[in-house]
Amino acid sequence: MIVHGLLQTEEYAREIMRAALMGLSSPAEIERRVEVRMTRQELLLRDQDPLRFWSVIDEAALSRRVGTDATMRKQYQKLLDFAERDNVTIQVLPFTGGAHPGTSGKFSILQFREPYNPEVVYIEGMTSSLYVESDSEVYRYSLAFDHLRAMALDPAASKTFIARLAEQH
Repeated sequence: MIVHGLLQTEEYAREIMRAALMGLSSPAEIERRVEVRMTRQELLLRDQDPLRFWSVIDEAALSRRVGTDATMRKQYQKLLDFAERDNVTIQVLPFTGGAHPGTSGKFSILQFREPYNPEVVYIEGMTSSLYVESDSEVYRYSLAFDHLRAMALDPAASKTFIARLAEQH
């Protein structure tokens, strides 16, 4: 539905927060949440030992207008900038791919360097979040992610796709 929070611009994140919170939070609370999101993003940008991140973004998320044309242009450029980084892989899942394993909602698979920390699936909802740790359930999400990556455009074609969208705005 939307670009992953770790890849969002401040403007895009602000618009997403406003829409998701439906006026139930103050502007100060929205700004605090945007600041937290931007701070987390620094994990991808640090020089030493940056977080490795792989995102499959549905074409619908890229086509959905969030904010102004300028907001969308900046968001596309940010995606292109991230896609140039060695630690970030971005793939676009085009509409032509049809139904896919991610239609039930977004999820993140968290992998840790320490061998004693198992993989965990993080599912963010409107009012709460869920961490899935069961080996069999994590396996199903991993399999779903493998299918999504196989159905998506490769990273180079994904960059071209995003660049074309940027030109249209």
